[in-house]
Amino acid sequence: MRILISGASGLIGGNCLQHFVEQGHETTGTHLSHPTPGTVYFNTLTPCDNNEFDIRRFAPDIILHCGALTNVDYCEKHVSDSHEMTVTSTRNLLRFAHETRAIFVYISTDYIFDGRDGPYSEEARPNPLNVYGRHKLDAERLILSTTSRHLIIRVTNVYGREVRNKNFVSRIIEQAKSGQPVTLKLPCDQYATPVNAWDVARAIRLLLNDNHFGIFHVAGADWVSRQDVATSILKYFPDASHQIEAVSTRALGQPADRPLKGGLLANKFTSIFRDFHFGTIDTFVQSVILRPQITA
Repeated sequence: MRILISGASGLIGGNCLQHFVEQGHETTGTHLSHPTPGTVYFNTLTPCDNNEFDIRRFAPDIILHCGALTNVDYCEKHVSDSHEMTVTSTRNLLRFAHETRAIFVYISTDYIFDGRDGPYSEEARPNPLNVYGRHKLDAERLILSTTSRHLIIRVTNVYGREVRNKNFVSRIIEQAKSGQPVTLKLPCDQYATPVNAWDVARAIRLLLNDNHFGIFHVAGADWVSRQDVATSILKYFPDASHQIEAVSTRALGQPADRPLKGGLLANKFTSIFRDFHFGTIDTFVQSVILRPQITA
């Protein structure tokens, strides 16, 4: 397979790039503002720029769209930017998928749901609470109306090894290991199903290899709050200086509303791939302790 991964400098994209390359596929990953090893520059908002990577010449069999604007509060305040980076970018890549007859894979989120009744199955009715969630849902609907050869992969609270080391879990691990005080004010009433980006990459490859299309939830089995996650990590670093203050979401006063009982159920995926095992926060921290470098 010839695979193009947009947003390969990010957490999911970076893990997908590494995994597909290791599996022997001809894979090109792109970056926008943060170059990482093995990626080329491409701006999904200016796809006809002759100075950018030539997708038509590459002629991918699969376009995996991992690029995203994931700062939920920024999206709430900058609606136009959010729409461009989420919906317009998807529309532009769908045009390339049509021209090259590529399968289109899109990374979505549990933020398309309102968090009243999670964790959610694929059949649950979307009802986003914020701009970010609405635009991710708009992108999903655009894909559904454009091509039948698609995979929409919904994830939430993704963590794992990455070059830029931005994700919540890795940051706490690095702070604890380096002796920096870990001082956090975390919501105790926002629940989700964290998933390792490496598991996301493996799940996508399995679905593609077996020619599955449609919407799939890819999620860990744990249903936990951010406070729970931090506590789970810090138990492995008993000497670390830390102060975790549990607060309500309302007390944080964030610009964008959050789904409280969020998260996803991966039953559809695991009913097909019965031998697939999702990792946990615990197994990830243990792997980092044994293999210290936190990079994709």
